Amino acid sequence: MANNETISTVSAKPRTGKFNKNHARRVRREGLIPAVVYGAGEPSVAVAVDPKLITRILHSDSGHNSIFDLTIEGGGSGKAMIVDWQNEPIKGHLLHIDLKRVAMDKKMQVSVPVQLIGIAAGVKNSGGILLHALHEVEIECLPGDIPSHIDVDVSNLEMNQSLHVSDLPHSDKIEYLVDEDAVVASVTYVKAEAEPEAVALTETPAEPEVAKKGKQETAEGEAKPEAKK
Repeated sequence: MANNETISTVSAKPRTGKFNKNHARRVRREGLIPAVVYGAGEPSVAVAVDPKLITRILHSDSGHNSIFDLTIEGGGSGKAMIVDWQNEPIKGHLLHIDLKRVAMDKKMQVSVPVQLIGIAAGVKNSGGILLHALHEVEIECLPGDIPSHIDVDVSNLEMNQSLHVSDLPHSDKIEYLVDEDAVVASVTYVKAEAEPEAVALTETPAEPEVAKKGKQETAEGEAKPEAKK
């Protein structure tokens, strides 16, 4: 659940040595998580950060698009944002994050959530269902102009009507990087569920299939994780 708390500063400790599984475990035993800082034409830096602060940022209204001051012990400071993170699959604890340096005077591309506001007329008056087709939209803008979300009013949407990217709020501060004709939301009829086919009583029932559960291994190394959206 998002909250309105704003984290303005994140402190980081430089990491040294061999970046293997044992190193990552030692970092986590200290109550921190491994991280990498890169971008802005500067060398990548291995650091360790407080997972509680990172979790609060990810759960804030702006989420991973939040921009904060990153202070590295003995290595200066600057603006940064979270671009990648890895969670432990069972309990969901953060394992690793990637941070990107941000230049406030240069435009960047980000994805922001699209929120539907109101109750569509086609749902209220005609018994239709509202389909939310585009949950995020990619935009380009200055870091200081990144919205936490983009709202669009669907209350006037009638049966069999659609809203498109062209119907989203536009301004000279942001540029949409998706097709303006892409469907954001639409109202349609509820499709009746297909009747189940009758099964002859003489048929021999199939033996139940036994699902096999395998162990899921989690890498604790320093490999760059896949992005979470």
